[in-house]
Amino acid sequence: MTDWAPMPSLLAPITTVHPAPVDQVALVERLRLTLVSAGQFLLFVPALVLFVLTVVAVPTGPAGVGFVLAAGVVPATALLASWHRRLAGGLLGEPVPAGYADTAGRGLLGRPLVWLRDGNRWRDVGFLAYSTTGGAILSALPPLLLLTPVVHLAGLLIDPGRVWALTFGLSLVCPLVWWLVTPPLVRARTLADRAILGHSLVAQLERRVAQVAATRTEALDANAAEVRRIERDLHDGAQARIAAVGMNVGLAEKLIASDPAAAAELLREARETTVSALEDLRSVVRGIHPPVLADRGLPGAVEALALSIPLPVTLALDVPESLPAPVESAAYFAVAECLANTVKHAAASRAWVSGAHQDERLRLVVGDDGVGGADPAGSGLAGVARRLAAFDGSMTVSSPAGGPTVVTLEVPCPTTPTSPGSAPS
Repeated sequence: MTDWAPMPSLLAPITTVHPAPVDQVALVERLRLTLVSAGQFLLFVPALVLFVLTVVAVPTGPAGVGFVLAAGVVPATALLASWHRRLAGGLLGEPVPAGYADTAGRGLLGRPLVWLRDGNRWRDVGFLAYSTTGGAILSALPPLLLLTPVVHLAGLLIDPGRVWALTFGLSLVCPLVWWLVTPPLVRARTLADRAILGHSLVAQLERRVAQVAATRTEALDANAAEVRRIERDLHDGAQARIAAVGMNVGLAEKLIASDPAAAAELLREARETTVSALEDLRSVVRGIHPPVLADRGLPGAVEALALSIPLPVTLALDVPESLPAPVESAAYFAVAECLANTVKHAAASRAWVSGAHQDERLRLVVGDDGVGGADPAGSGLAGVARRLAAFDGSMTVSSPAGGPTVVTLEVPCPTTPTSPGSAPS
């Protein structure tokens, strides 16, 4: 005898939406979806109560009664909506965010005013109405189709008359209908829940535009600061040295006939100053795009960076060399800043850097076994976050007291295809 397939998690994604062969796995999947559908149907009871209370609260708000009702109804509606969001997110395999307007710091009278202007709260109200009508019908059908033969069989056993025999015979087609329609019905209800409870497309675009505008402003500020730094470095370093070279060469030109020894000394000083100016220029270039990146790619550059750190650094990088240069540079400087923070503040005995490129995203993790307590809002890490935000990247910091500190850096990063006939460097 074969073992019965285990029941998967009720919130696992829907795996079957079309008719499938009658096998054990498909049967377990439909039973799971039927249980989910039954739960969604039973939730129409609190949805109906909350909808009625909302309808009462809105017109009675000016009289004060509505404010009292809203203080309980709105949070309860949000809780019920969160259950449906969790169900929809689990069945679809993706989260369904809420996005309510922030009411922090608002008093008892201030919160209802925010709720009235919050479109997502009104979407919850619309969901209450849908959940008690069309949503309830969609969710009721799978369990009703499965239980109908059982109910008619019980009626036939209690009263073995012709009517019950006829209805029982007709109800035998219900399991077949249940088998065919359960996955599509559950998916239809889930998609409707996501459409109502999730963010609207307009709201998503508005948030995206705001995010891009903020990121663009931060990127422009960072670029302006970088330009000022380069100008300052050139002015204080290479420019001053090159000016000194010009002065020495001019003096040597005047002394070459009258005092050849002094002219030779000035030319020697000019040559040494030229070497120093070249070093200053190389230092400025390294601050823009380190040559090691162009020579060895991100893995080699991080390896060279780790060698300069005065503590053991373990590397585990599975990153291609064909990354876009701006992203590669941003990732390099982000890792450099994280390792510099480790040396300055972590009191660590070791550090590690791991990374991989998967699904068109570059993910790097920098960690140490230090004392923890790293502040993401600090100037160093905040600068890393701004640098990555310019590429729609993100930074998360986990640094509890006592350590360890783990900084995760993620950047969207399509690889640059190698041209035909060329070999990787």
